[in-house]
Amino acid sequence: MINIIIALPKIDDARGIRSILLKNGFNVTGVCTTGAQVLSQIDGWSGGIIICGYKLNDMMYSELHDCLPDSFDMLLMASRRAMNDCLNNDIVCLSMPFKVHDLVDTVSMMGHTIIRRQKKAKQKPKERNAEETALIKEAKELLMFRNNMTEEEAYRYIQKCSMDSGTNMVETAQMVLTMFT
Repeated sequence: MINIIIALPKIDDARGIRSILLKNGFNVTGVCTTGAQVLSQIDGWSGGIIICGYKLNDMMYSELHDCLPDSFDMLLMASRRAMNDCLNNDIVCLSMPFKVHDLVDTVSMMGHTIIRRQKKAKQKPKERNAEETALIKEAKELLMFRNNMTEEEAYRYIQKCSMDSGTNMVETAQMVLTMFT
């Protein structure tokens, strides 16, 4: 579920937006009036949506946006005139006044985008450091020398053993080196 924080200078306005989103099945985890409150609430979260007004009690939306981790998206709710400053960046804008279904559709779209980005990040293979890469290369070379395998066959052998044993390739390469040396 996507974390949503609403940050508006007037607490009553923020609570009204929270009420709309809750009625439409969204998880609103916080209501704030300052950027500092937003930043303290998101500490340790893996991502979410910040619904923000043009000017908070302690900072402008752009200052808050600059402080947010990349895993957070911002929805700026402002007048059309104020939104002209927001063009050509990665902030989603919703002009005031808005219709409830526009807010709900926009937040839903942003939520789907975040979920898609999180799934893509999970599927991305973890990059190995130089030491791990060297270990796998050494295990491949040993298999190639001792078992007359090609480089691809040695790699596939380590990969298959890794999958069969439920260990990662680095651990499997270490086991190969331990067994044959």
